[in-house]
Amino acid sequence: MAFKVFVSNDVSEKGVALLREHFDVDVMPNMPVPELCKIIGKYDALVSRSQIQVTKELIDAATNLKVIGRAGVGVDNIDIPAATARGIVVLNTPEGNTMAATEHTVALLMAMTRHIPQAHQSMQEGRWDRKSFDGIQVQGKTLGIIGVGRIGSRVAKRMQGMEMTTIGYDPYITEERARQVGVELVDFDTLLAKSDYITIHTPLTKETEKMINAETIAKMKDGVRFVNCARGGCMDAQAVADAVKSGKIAGAGIDVYTSEPLLPENNPFLGLPQVAQTPHLGASTLEAQVGVAVDVAYGVIDALLGKPVMTAVNMAPIPKSVANVIQPYFGLAERMGTIGIYLADGPVKEVEIEYTGVLAETETQALTTAFLKGLLNPILQESVNYVNAPGLAKARNLDVKESKSHKAGYFTTAITVKIVTDKGAHKLVGTLFDGKEPKIVEIDQYRVDFKPEGYLLLAPHANKPNMIGQMATILGNAGININGMQVGSTTKDDTNIMAIAVGNDIPNDIMLQLRGVDGIFDVKLINCEG
Repeated sequence: MAFKVFVSNDVSEKGVALLREHFDVDVMPNMPVPELCKIIGKYDALVSRSQIQVTKELIDAATNLKVIGRAGVGVDNIDIPAATARGIVVLNTPEGNTMAATEHTVALLMAMTRHIPQAHQSMQEGRWDRKSFDGIQVQGKTLGIIGVGRIGSRVAKRMQGMEMTTIGYDPYITEERARQVGVELVDFDTLLAKSDYITIHTPLTKETEKMINAETIAKMKDGVRFVNCARGGCMDAQAVADAVKSGKIAGAGIDVYTSEPLLPENNPFLGLPQVAQTPHLGASTLEAQVGVAVDVAYGVIDALLGKPVMTAVNMAPIPKSVANVIQPYFGLAERMGTIGIYLADGPVKEVEIEYTGVLAETETQALTTAFLKGLLNPILQESVNYVNAPGLAKARNLDVKESKSHKAGYFTTAITVKIVTDKGAHKLVGTLFDGKEPKIVEIDQYRVDFKPEGYLLLAPHANKPNMIGQMATILGNAGININGMQVGSTTKDDTNIMAIAVGNDIPNDIMLQLRGVDGIFDVKLINCEG
């Protein structure tokens, strides 16, 4: 059955076309939420922009929903806790409109500094008025950047080119990173006190909501200039407007608002010529619209196909530097979880996951989540994904331990898993050959070498003639094709193990025949793909 995707707002056709290569897609822009609630139950994915409020009511009605894709950065229009509780992946597109937002910030900063909107309007009215629009130079001034991330760091770079001094407040970046982008890190109060210009580039959170307010404005320089191209909720708009009226803030550039569209009766900046206003145009370039549409499409495709989503906002974020290391291991980790649950003799009580080699040098939480996804998916009726897997493991009282080791084993980089049940423990070791081909190289005390795909028969047996022949005969007589076979030694004397890749599931009666062969100690059939 093909997945169905609902696109609720105008999104670039390039993104829609990518989605249509994989899924059934309906595009119905600006449908009211009550109407959307009536039909959303048949869709697997929802793509939105900022105009639609993805409420708990809508999420509750979306009984098949697996992913919500936000074509943009801000996700304050989405009830993320409600989505997370349902195991729905929420993703955004933090890179697609970065340059657009950067350039708009710089444009507003310069426009309100040199009174460009007001001078333009004066010319349009037929006046030649040079004296009313004297500005100042940004050269030599100090720019305070609240949030030195993707956009803030780029704004810093461009204003450094105009010979501004750049300082920043951001508790989430290192001194080293700040130095790389030419920004001196300071505390919040210092930034307020030292800055001639202040620009904000943070998401809307409990910590950042109305962080620019009457109290913080009072700590600023007299005649400071302020720009907000981030989120309207990060400022108290009325407090900013009052400060403009009093002269505390000499000028402002505002692109975002708490309530959008902004109506005249709710616009505190109306009639203030010191303020340059735009109707949320920060991401409104042709390039940005294409960029966020393509990025959200790829994110939705990955989510629906069960792949990790690097820009999911309701799971641990994965920086690019980490993703480049761990991404090749996602499939291996998940398949190891699936194999592990087939090996387990009863309910799993505890799992221990050890990472060695390059994996010991990086963040591996996402790989552990992938393992849990593979472990739980075959035994649970509900869908297991990268969002809800840790919570489902916790709900089942599954003790998950993660460790790193710099001690090189037989393979330099590997994932070693110990699965504990009431009846004992099982061990799995997996690695990548040539950095790309996943292989299981050890099961319990047995050395093996097989790809974790399709169906796999594992049969420890006595090391004596005709063991392979008897197994192959039974399978052949049953019409079951053998795609590959490998025999490995064990730590036990005179004991080997067969790993037989087969094309199909094996009926119970044939499994009984295989287990009845003299010298066969056990036979397990594993669906490596869950």
